[in-house]
Amino acid sequence: MKKISVPTLDSVSTSNRVILENLEKKLGFVPNLYATFAHSENGLSNVLSVGNLKTSLSSKEKEVIFLAVSQVNQCEYCIAAHTVIGKANGFTEKQTVEFRLGRSSDNPKLDALARLAKSLAENRGNASADVLDNFFAQGYTNGSLVDTVILVGEKTMANYLHSATQVPIDFPAAPGLDIV
Repeated sequence: MKKISVPTLDSVSTSNRVILENLEKKLGFVPNLYATFAHSENGLSNVLSVGNLKTSLSSKEKEVIFLAVSQVNQCEYCIAAHTVIGKANGFTEKQTVEFRLGRSSDNPKLDALARLAKSLAENRGNASADVLDNFFAQGYTNGSLVDTVILVGEKTMANYLHSATQVPIDFPAAPGLDIV
């Protein structure tokens, strides 16, 4: 199998270099997976555009979805990254592991969201009626459902790119699932 390398700032297009330099200023480093999207002239800007779409869901709710989907897709890179981001959003390590498992023991609304995200990812969009009913019973709307599906797709793109490239993970490893 051909090894895919992480491009350097000097090896990407001028437009991608500007984007990566802005990411470095904002985050303090350029995550390897974002840099890998820069192999494509438009890939990086496209994925960042999707990531910046307006949504009815909060940043915390987005992390719930990202953790559940990344676990289903077994993306160690995104699991590690979103564990860090989830903690930065106020979640405990135990909560991030529960979201990866598609549940929440202390928040019924986030439990419904995690269950839906996991179900959508596992079943290629075919969530069960009881999962959907529970999602709506927790106050989510049809618009929330649409936004959840979009976010599942967004995270799946990143998960698949890491799976295809296996670029090095540059975030601390996430804990094992056995801590809950």
